[in-house]
Amino acid sequence: MIRAALALTLALSGAAVAQEAVDLGTGAVLRGLDKVSGDVADLRLKNGESAALGRLTVRLGECRYPEGDPAADAFAFVSISEEGRDQPVFQGWMIGSSPALNAMEYPRYDVWVLRCTTE
Repeated sequence: MIRAALALTLALSGAAVAQEAVDLGTGAVLRGLDKVSGDVADLRLKNGESAALGRLTVRLGECRYPEGDPAADAFAFVSISEEGRDQPVFQGWMIGSSPALNAMEYPRYDVWVLRCTTE
C-alpha cells in the first residue's frame, strides 16, 4: 500500500520535477550510518567513483542540483551493492531534501545524499 502511494506521488510530481533546470555537479557527499555500531561516515565521491561502507560498495553515478544554486538541493543517482550478491541492494535517485522519498531499505546500513560538489 505504501509503495503504491509512493509510486502515485512520484508519478504526479514527476512532471514538475522534470521541468526544473539543473546543473551537473562534479560529485557528491553522501552520509552512511551503521545502525548497529552507530558509526557515521561521510563519503565524498566524484561522479563515477565508488567507496566501501562495511560490506557495501556505494557508487555515485552523478549528482545534479537546481541551476545556479548547488546549495539548494541534491539529486544523486546512486547504486549500492553488497559483497556476494549479484543484484544491487539499491539503485536509483536519492533526493537530499527528501531522503525518505526513495530510501535504501537495508537492515544494517542507511545511506543518503547530503549535497552535490562543484569543485
